[in-house]
Amino acid sequence: MRLLNASGCLDALTAPEVARELDAFVTKTVTPLPREGNEPVRIAETEVGMLNAIGLANPGIEGFLRQTLPRLASTVRSTWVSVGGFSARDYAETCERLDGEEIAAIELNLSCPNVDEVPESISETVGAARAATTKLLYAKLSPAVADVAEIARAAEAAGADGLSLVNTIRGLALDEQTLRPVLARGAGGLSGPALRPVALAAVHACRRATDLPIVGMGGAATGRHVLELLAAGASDVALGTVLFADPGAPARIRAELEGELAALGFVDPDNAVGLAHAADLSTLDSKSRLDAEKSLHTGLNVAG
Repeated sequence: MRLLNASGCLDALTAPEVARELDAFVTKTVTPLPREGNEPVRIAETEVGMLNAIGLANPGIEGFLRQTLPRLASTVRSTWVSVGGFSARDYAETCERLDGEEIAAIELNLSCPNVDEVPESISETVGAARAATTKLLYAKLSPAVADVAEIARAAEAAGADGLSLVNTIRGLALDEQTLRPVLARGAGGLSGPALRPVALAAVHACRRATDLPIVGMGGAATGRHVLELLAAGASDVALGTVLFADPGAPARIRAELEGELAALGFVDPDNAVGLAHAADLSTLDSKSRLDAEKSLHTGLNVAG
């Protein structure tokens, strides 16, 4: 299991000590051309999580390659680049520009709730990106669809190498005094605790529907939360909103996960993947269990 950040929830260049605690760092979403994003106010806290309406603000692919990526190479263990766009061609062009770079994977942001333009179908977009790059491609999907498993199967058929589940869901916060929307855009993407059951359901459904590896994300803030995402079917886990409030979360969560695994008698996190799909614990390989006198280690795993 690798521990990552959710795209947009960590700036590795301003918090390198936090980024180095992760097995891989996922960049903010990069688009073909620079974007200023939405007007402020763009972030709001709620009782159940955080709303954001950043709107894919970024320097564009040329600025990213010139200014950001070289600095990341000496800062993080491994780099995944989040790619966005408003047509299949946008995704393909950006992926092509990244194909020769020293990055581990490309995450296709196919589900941003904070822009007006809607990209073309999942199949067409993933297929275009697949034709443009040899890099690992992860499709980041929204749970706000009738059948996320069907979308996952379409992404797999089009050439995705993995899934990132899930992106935020649309939410609204009203000002306490004026009763008008807090965010200038109105609605925004909801992340944090309220998203966790939604993420678990999506991961569980997509694990049943495809053979693709899954990065699970959405409200994970403790070792137990990570364990549950693994049990639902995630191979790796990304931390999001928790990083804003607790920069020490990666180390803390690793320690908590170690304790949770030890309580169940597992050798390592990979042994818990898909546990929610097992009929009972007796179906698991006995080698995945620890003898009482053995110790457990879940240290950093360098992503490749």
